[in-house]
Amino acid sequence: MPETRQAFPCNRCMQCCKRVNLLAQTAGLDRGDGVCRHLDECGGDCRIYATRPDICRVDRQYELIYQRTMTWDAFVEINAAACKQLQTV
Repeated sequence: MPETRQAFPCNRCMQCCKRVNLLAQTAGLDRGDGVCRHLDECGGDCRIYATRPDICRVDRQYELIYQRTMTWDAFVEINAAACKQLQTV
């Protein structure tokens, strides 16, 4: 039976999309001011959400890189803390 995982607690603040310049893995998405070139700031949505890169997919990053070194719950906790920190900057 497949494991049931808690969902990532995203509140859609879009701060990760407004600070793509902070990570080497997302810097290529920068439109020149730190904001992702695919972010629709008026609507608060990603214009390519269905086809967004793996780096923008929390679950995919876990599967590709982190599942060998930590549990999903630990990964969510770390990412939620980073998300919270971005919201206070």
